[in-house]
Amino acid sequence: MVSRQMQLLSLLAVAHSVAATITASQVKAATTAASNVASKACCLLLQAELGSKISFPSAAAYEESVASYWSVQNNDIDPICIVSPTATADVSLAVGSLHAASSFGLECPFAVRGGGHTPWAGAATIANGIVIDLSAMKQVSVSKDRTITSAGPGARWIDAYLMLDAMGLAISGGRVASVGVGGLTTGGMVFVRGGMSFFAPRTGLVCDNVVNFEVVLADGAVVNANCEENSDLWYALKGGSNNFGVVTRFDFQTFAQGDLWGGAIIYPSSTLPDQLAAFVNFTHSATYDPHASLINSFGYAPAAGTTFVSNSLVYTAPVVNPPAFQQYTSIQPQFANTMRISNLSDFALELNANTPYGFRQLFYTGTYANNLTLLTQLAAQLNESMQPVNGLASLNNYAMSLEPLPTTITKWGPEKGGNALGLDPSDGDLVLVLLGVTWGDEADDEIITNAVTDLFTKFDAFAASQSGLNPYLYLNYAYKTQKPIQSYGATNVKKLQAASKKYDPSGVFQNLVPGGFKLFAS
Repeated sequence: MVSRQMQLLSLLAVAHSVAATITASQVKAATTAASNVASKACCLLLQAELGSKISFPSAAAYEESVASYWSVQNNDIDPICIVSPTATADVSLAVGSLHAASSFGLECPFAVRGGGHTPWAGAATIANGIVIDLSAMKQVSVSKDRTITSAGPGARWIDAYLMLDAMGLAISGGRVASVGVGGLTTGGMVFVRGGMSFFAPRTGLVCDNVVNFEVVLADGAVVNANCEENSDLWYALKGGSNNFGVVTRFDFQTFAQGDLWGGAIIYPSSTLPDQLAAFVNFTHSATYDPHASLINSFGYAPAAGTTFVSNSLVYTAPVVNPPAFQQYTSIQPQFANTMRISNLSDFALELNANTPYGFRQLFYTGTYANNLTLLTQLAAQLNESMQPVNGLASLNNYAMSLEPLPTTITKWGPEKGGNALGLDPSDGDLVLVLLGVTWGDEADDEIITNAVTDLFTKFDAFAASQSGLNPYLYLNYAYKTQKPIQSYGATNVKKLQAASKKYDPSGVFQNLVPGGFKLFAS
């Protein structure tokens, strides 16, 4: 401890000395200069402690990390240095050192990333700061009794599924192969956000299936959070995002699972009225088949020069064309049909093909009552919003997805110890909506963003007028201007704030980690 204090005092002196030599021509603003100097000093401190696990611009490890984010908006952000831990002890040392530095007046902003799939700029990276990249911590293991699967924060879902498929097991995890375990589960960058799954009707959201989190707190302490130990932190991490610490291991409930039946069917847009009617019928909890999972999408595919409807259908048992899906499989005509019996890894890889890297990305979300009038109006609003953007040469995809959120799913939260999301079966059957846009040219950012936000502003007003607007915002799909944590409701927000003050009393994850969605936002 004395050694670290001496290092910090020395680096603080260096930082002040360097700051005195910086001129206006070297930086855009004095605040940026101060941030750069502090971050460089902290990078030197971390390098002294972690050696080659710290990388700087032009180093191969640094460039590989920056290039590995899903959205180009995040590829364009250059941190001062990148920390690449391989074990919990490394994370503890890094976070504890940054916390200690702040107590000596050397405040170094940082970000924490796992899979790097959150699209908006700065969600899990930072300019003029430090990134802790957990992608090397991708270990996956299964307990001897085959009831618990443990995954590191850098693991992708495909890492877990390949192992579990071979063992005849499964966990309630993400549906896209390359998405990181950490962000999807906690609701924000290596923390837990909620998480939709093929198994959600049978087992609840992904966060509902975490029996234990190993967490590095702001001061570097390593704790476990579960129903018996630090239970308030366990609750908070199930939806509370990057506001409490860094999760370094997730322990998931594990169950026996064989093959599934599923795939994708693509149709012309003329079938949309039948599709929406089928969706509303499918989502009724009174008749919901808990083995059935659906994503209904419709929009514009510029490469094909046409609008389309597609369904991703997965039945979590090897039953060909079960009654739950016959209302979709019977709709004609069909442009393509990949329905088959296969394993979980295969279906996750199929959905992965729809999320290419190397593009600019935007997500926006809302939650609504399961009502055909609402969904019909939503489709009309989508068509209207396409008009300003469908002529853009860089546009790759502009599509809306509907996902069932019936009480069949939301009932699991309270039954499994609770989560922070604010969803309650009393809300009735809901529809989770995602608008996803993919494009290539930064010059098109404004027109696309305006089209999307205008769509939701208009539709939310309509939905509210029909008593069909639910406040819940799914954090994984939320745009940076939305407030998903506040959508959980005042009671849950107060619980999250209390957990933050208890486990991070100096506010490291509120103040030094600016990315993500914060607890005390107005």
